[in-house]
Amino acid sequence: MASDPAPNPHATTEQMEAAWKDPKLANVLYHDWEAGTYDEKWSISYDERCITYATDRFRAVSGGVGPYGHALELGCGTGFFLLNLMQGGVIEKGSVTDLSPGMVEVALRNAENLGLPVDGRVADAERIPYDDNTFDLVIGHAVLHHIPDVGAAMKEVQRVLKPGGRFVFAGDPTNIGNFYARKLGQLTWWLTTNVTKAPALVEWRRPQEELDESSRAAALEAVVDLHTFDPADLERTARAAGAREVKAVTEELSAALFGWPVRTFEAAVPKGKLGFGWAMFAYRTWQRLSWVDEKVLAKVLPREVFYNVSITGRKPL
Repeated sequence: MASDPAPNPHATTEQMEAAWKDPKLANVLYHDWEAGTYDEKWSISYDERCITYATDRFRAVSGGVGPYGHALELGCGTGFFLLNLMQGGVIEKGSVTDLSPGMVEVALRNAENLGLPVDGRVADAERIPYDDNTFDLVIGHAVLHHIPDVGAAMKEVQRVLKPGGRFVFAGDPTNIGNFYARKLGQLTWWLTTNVTKAPALVEWRRPQEELDESSRAAALEAVVDLHTFDPADLERTARAAGAREVKAVTEELSAALFGWPVRTFEAAVPKGKLGFGWAMFAYRTWQRLSWVDEKVLAKVLPREVFYNVSITGRKPL
């Protein structure tokens, strides 16, 4: 970590302007800005709730839960996927990489606080800084849509995996799912920030400078969110990189239709305003709707209409 760049949570105007033409710089600036509050924003924790969520997602796409000796997480963010899988007994030792120095810093701090054996490096998923045949498992959560050349990253994954090693990438947006999620999020943000201008609701309004900063950062999503996916196309990309036993699965339809407005609303009101009761309502409702998606809707609707796509495969022996 000594040679890695330092986090830059407060980009200059010049850097922001340059980011509009450089997706990788945009990813660094956007995620450095979000690193300190990312876990809170997305209700990420490292307790039984998220351990169960992570292991269930892993099992749903991979068909099993390991254990795997040494795993690498690409685009680790704050370490949500890797650290919770480690706590769930899926992974014994971990390495994390991300373009954002801020995210790597937070992920390593989270790992240290949990007492987990994890190392980390600031790195590009298209040029993974590890030797051939290093890892038993490569994972990522909501990362593929940030990578400019997904095919190149998939080839790098195949390179650093040991023969027979598995990759699992979860939580990326489908073409259709991204469309309705974005529209719902934009509508919720507009309604919340305008309705709370009323004098009777002023205590529900975040300070204008915070709203402005959030809007500026959110605008970079047009640059950092590079892809949405058709599940079949994603499978073809993985196979073209040399992967075998490739399978993509999708999840969340009613849960996404509920979850995106809820998360956007939470981001638009003052921190701590909603309280524990709201958090439990949102989480329990999301759980119930996820059950409906898995047990009912997935059996009758095409996989392309669900919000999230996950993919797995293996490196040939």
